[in-house]
Order: sequence, then C-alpha cells, then structure tokens
Amino acid sequence: MRSRPYEELPRQVRPHPDDLAWHRPPDPAQVDPAVLGALLHRHGWQRRGGAAGRYGRWTPPGPGGGGTSLLVPESRAFPDSDDLLGEALDALARSDTPAAREVLISLAVPSDEIRWWRDTPSGPVGAAPWTADEQLRAAARQMLLAAALATRARAGYYGARHRRAATALLEDVLVGPATEGRHLTAFVPVPTGRPLAVRLHQALYAVREAIDYQRATGGMDAFDGAVEAGASRELTEALATLVRGTEGARIAVAWAPGAGVPEGCAASAEPVEFSPGDLPALREAAARYVCEEPSVPVRVTGAVVRMRRSGPGGEGTVRLRVLAGAEVPHVRVTLDEEDYRIAGHAHLVGLPVRVHGRLERRGGFRRLTGASGVVPVQVDEAERDRLMKALQENLDFFEEACGESYGEGD
Repeated sequence: MRSRPYEELPRQVRPHPDDLAWHRPPDPAQVDPAVLGALLHRHGWQRRGGAAGRYGRWTPPGPGGGGTSLLVPESRAFPDSDDLLGEALDALARSDTPAAREVLISLAVPSDEIRWWRDTPSGPVGAAPWTADEQLRAAARQMLLAAALATRARAGYYGARHRRAATALLEDVLVGPATEGRHLTAFVPVPTGRPLAVRLHQALYAVREAIDYQRATGGMDAFDGAVEAGASRELTEALATLVRGTEGARIAVAWAPGAGVPEGCAASAEPVEFSPGDLPALREAAARYVCEEPSVPVRVTGAVVRMRRSGPGGEGTVRLRVLAGAEVPHVRVTLDEEDYRIAGHAHLVGLPVRVHGRLERRGGFRRLTGASGVVPVQVDEAERDRLMKALQENLDFFEEACGESYGEGD
C-alpha cells in the first residue's frame, strides 16, 4: 500500500504577488489595450474624449482627478501604440490612488474581482469604528471560504469537511485595502480561482431568490434548492456577518476582461443586495441546513494520535488523524474494549487502522459513530517510520492512555 494515496499531490507554487515587482509597471508588450480600457472603466476612471478609433483620454475617479490623465490606445494598429501604453502604465505605477493600484493588480494577475460594500453609519468626520473593518474582512473571508467549499462538493453544511482543500484555494487570492470598513475588493486569479468566483456568483443569486421567496410566502423550500447553486450554512452565516450592524450590504462579481465570461453567467450584473430585514431568514436557513444535512457512512483509514478511557478496561475514545475515507483532518471514535485494544497495539507498532462508521453532523462531522471492524492497515516503510517517530515523541502519553485512567486531553 502506498504511504499516502490520500494526500493531495504537491501543488505548483505560483509566485507570490510580492515577487511580481509591484514597483515596476507591467511590460507594455504584454498588455492588451482593450483590457486596460475595460479595467480603467471598471475602477471608476472617466473617459474624457480622445482621437476616435485611436486612443482615449482617461482621468481618475473622485475630486481632484482632472489634473491627471492617461492616453490609452484602443488597439495596436498605430505606430505609437506601444509608446502610449508604456506612458500610461508608468503613470499608473506612479499614482498613489487605490484605483490605479487595483488596475495594476488586475493587469499583473488576470483576476475575477469580488467586491463588498457595507452601508454603515459614519463616525466623526466620516471615520468608521475599528470593528467595522474587522467585520468586513471576516465576512468576506467567510464568504470566499464558503464558495471554495462549494467547489469541492454541494452540501448544506460542511463543518470540518473539505476545509484543507478549500483553504488552499484561497492562498492565491489577493485583497485590496478596506475603505473605512465599507468597501473591500478581492482579486481571484482566473487560472486557479475561477470556479470559486463562479460558484459565489451563482450562490449569491440563489440565496437572494430564496430570501425573497421566504419573505413572500413564509416557506423555506427555496433554500433547499439553493444548495445545488452553492448555498450553505457557511454562506448564510457569512452574509449575516456582512449585513449585521449595517443599513444594507452589496456583493458583486466582475469577470476578468481578458478571460471572457464563464458559461452560465451574465456578462455584467448588478450587485446582489442584502439588508438587515434579511437576517431572520438567513439565521433560519443556517439552522435548517445543519438539521437537514445527513450523517455520512464512511470507511476511514487513520493514524491514532490520542487515546482515552476512564479505567484500565472497557470502551474508550480514540482520535484519528484521517489518512483516507473522509474529507476531514481528524475524527474522534468511541470503541469497545477489543477495538480499543487493537487500535492501541496498531499504533505501538507504527500502523494506522481502518474503521467503519458514520460521520456525525453534530460537532461539524468530527465524530465517527457506530464504529466497528477496527483492523490495522499495512503501509510502506517510510510511512511506518514516520508513525513510529510520532509514537516515540509521545510515548509517555500512550503508556498512560493504555494503562491507568487520566484526565481529558482531547
């Protein structure tokens, strides 16, 4: 048996954004003028004329932008197109406005953009409470994680399932600065993250429709159908976090101009809006998703990492580091005396065990109930050596676990 057929293959590590030399503008030869124009428009730059069919003059958003302008060619059909592109990119790199930086990020890492807005009461001179920024970032991260989970499987409640793979999918996502706790943008690279952006786009509309249906009819059935689009307890809780304490919130997904529009998605769409009046439906949906998600029959292979029982005999609880059979990192299993003894002996000789049972939704799918049929599993020498090393590092603990009783440690 291979030591880790259950582990993911090592991922090809993309260059970190810090390695992309942000202090230098992108190479003009690698920039599509049409993409640059689309990004300028998306980030609030205003076109103020220019030679028709040749170039456009763009000024930055907000007051005071009239003193700066970019000449952006509409194509490479003219001899001076590369020169104009180079000058425009240099000007963007020198600008300290968020609108310029966001354009450069999207050029350096072609990305779908996800934006969040929160309508929160203003403090003195337009300031926002410290907690507003934290709440915005927390809600945004929860929402991205919920979408990443939905790319792995459809479920109303994930708990601990698929967390490792979903978290890894977020590693390449870039985030812009939050504006006074009211506005945040995430850049999701197309090569690795487009499924995440698509799933979030579809799930948000499904939840919005389900809320509207619930408020009109009182029925929660539409939330069940929304699961197929990516809705889940994790997403509804993220939306509740985003909306709580605001007068309203909006989320929009904008596709990378150079990558085209994903199948089944609108080329452009209005932001999806949520309000404090949606909170009761979101809370009820979250509770419903937990209650409706069934326990899952599994056959788990895992390494024993902790053992506990109340005396020298009888049943006991074992914690397994999951190697195969379930998309969770660890599970706890209550075993009868014989299976507990087998699990202890397997660990002492550096072998994992295989056990049948049901992953219970209570506790986030971290507990295996109805466990039976514990058997040791043969592994190759490298894996066995690693397990033995882990045993030696915790030898006193396991001697105690297999002998006299001891306190809670799990």
